[in-house]
Amino acid sequence: MRTVNAARYVTPLREGGSLPAIIEADDDGMYVLKFRGAGQGTKALIAELIAGELARVANFLVPELVFVAVDPEIARTEPDPEIQDLIRASGGLNLGLDYLPGSVMFDPVADKLDADLASRIVWFDAYVTNVDRTPRNANMLMWHRKLWLIDHGAALYFHHSWTNMDQRSPDPFALIKEHILLPFASTIKSADEALHPIFTEEVINRIVNLVPDDWLKDDARFTTTAEHRQAYVEFLTRRLAEPRNFVEEAIRVR
Repeated sequence: MRTVNAARYVTPLREGGSLPAIIEADDDGMYVLKFRGAGQGTKALIAELIAGELARVANFLVPELVFVAVDPEIARTEPDPEIQDLIRASGGLNLGLDYLPGSVMFDPVADKLDADLASRIVWFDAYVTNVDRTPRNANMLMWHRKLWLIDHGAALYFHHSWTNMDQRSPDPFALIKEHILLPFASTIKSADEALHPIFTEEVINRIVNLVPDDWLKDDARFTTTAEHRQAYVEFLTRRLAEPRNFVEEAIRVR
């Protein structure tokens, strides 16, 4: 992953609960910036990075993810005190998604998806326990007539407690019943056969190793960042073991 420096705060995206923003970076690119100083802290950035890059491995379209170095001094040009505080609390490495100009939010009425793509997205979101792809907030964009997955900060929600992990890995993820694409996902079993072999332990390790040590150091449940990192790998690996309860649950609730 590339690292860019935030050069200019452009505008907040107030529809996001964590107050993300469009920023310009020193590579002249525009990015949607997720701040480490927002409510969920680095946990949301970790989920965004891991789930986003796992989605890319599965050949879903995901905007490029980059690390964004933020200098708190850029807060001086921002008149909003709330945003000033957020920028000042986010010094260091943050996470950015390539901004897709002219994209529009996915509309299940206007934007028809084939059953295969819908089923693969439902399978993937159940795998990474993404609670935030619902009719209230699809977190999918149409750009150049193609579907792009965005905003995975609410995935991997187990990492907010890290309790009873042996029992939580095979969790069926009952919240998949809220998924916006579930009505169209008629081939979930086929999606499982195609996708689960892709996520090998080697692939999962490679992606988890992208997470900066700095984002992992503040969790008192782990004595080292290596131990913290391995906990993600073990959860995501064990979740693919037979029987995959999250697959059966998605089929059942549909």
